[in-house]
Amino acid sequence: MACLKAVPLRLRAVTTSKKAAETSSKSTQNVFERLPTEILVKILSHLDASALFSISHITKLFHQLASNKNLRVTWELTVTDKAGRESTLELSWSQFSETSLTLCWCGGDCLPNYEQISSLQLHGVRRFALSRPSLKKPGRRSLMENLDMRSLTKSTQVIGQDQLVQLKLLQPGIIIGLWRDQGSVAFIMFTLHFYKLVERSTQGSSDCSHVEPVIQPPFDDIDSEYGLHGYQLHIVLHNTVCKFMSESFSQLFCRRAHISDGFIMLTAISRTNASQHIQLSGSITMPWRCEALEGAVENCCIMSLTLLDEFRQPFICISSPVSVELEKVDVSYDYDGEHYLIHYKDSDIQVKMQLAKMKKRQTVISLIVNVSVCIVNKHFSRGY
Repeated sequence: MACLKAVPLRLRAVTTSKKAAETSSKSTQNVFERLPTEILVKILSHLDASALFSISHITKLFHQLASNKNLRVTWELTVTDKAGRESTLELSWSQFSETSLTLCWCGGDCLPNYEQISSLQLHGVRRFALSRPSLKKPGRRSLMENLDMRSLTKSTQVIGQDQLVQLKLLQPGIIIGLWRDQGSVAFIMFTLHFYKLVERSTQGSSDCSHVEPVIQPPFDDIDSEYGLHGYQLHIVLHNTVCKFMSESFSQLFCRRAHISDGFIMLTAISRTNASQHIQLSGSITMPWRCEALEGAVENCCIMSLTLLDEFRQPFICISSPVSVELEKVDVSYDYDGEHYLIHYKDSDIQVKMQLAKMKKRQTVISLIVNVSVCIVNKHFSRGY
């Protein structure tokens, strides 16, 4: 009888424990919900990338950010033509992913032709609460991007197209969709990494961007490989609807003797190690929608990359559309299908991701990140 009585007691203990955990969780959420907006903004502005990864799973909090209920943050795009005329557009739609935010403004009749655009300005706008909801809320504007189209002409590239639109990548994170039969602007899309997103969206002025203070890691004059090890990489491939890949890689390193051509090489996935290869979920495409029309551009997606240093501090954060190009390679006995390459590069970093396609499934067979020696030296006060 004693054993029979003990069973329900244990069940009640487990149930009580679960209820206590749920109550504690709800209590914690309620504490955050009761915080004044200013304090919540300040808390979010100090989160690093790893913390944002964790908090991104708290759907309610990010839903509140997306719907501007608590933070009342939105984003505006100002387009200036060559005659000096300005058009300020309110956001058409936004999409939060695991580590980035995609913003889109549809053209309609408000935008000049692509060839007539002189500059683009992206502002984060913090709306003020008013006693009368019918009144248009004023806001404090924070400049996030100020792009001169003339300086971007040489680096602009077409990364994909379908029957209706052509996608032009202006610089990392910015796409202009053009109607193929007219050449006029269908939409303008910005992709922003989560790191310090709230701070960048709220802490600048209407004319100046927020300047992030530089925090140097502790200097180490003993470790000859200091700055070449202990990296953690988190990379996500996604589009505006779904996610194809989300992976983290820790303890990435490069030997000092292996520094080559001004870059340190961090190998996350080795082509020769089949156990590291990762199968993608779904076929890579970039869906778009503009007013009453929609479509999907094949072999194009968004790459969100976060590289943390050995102190788990954000080192390089990127979120940008990328194209998937057919690659000519030697015969592979492990993967006999077509091979593709995703190649991203800027002054600080180069990312090469090789994909193999078999039976309509794509597998990542190699992922190499090359980091500029200059940025490593600057960050760690080294002289490689």
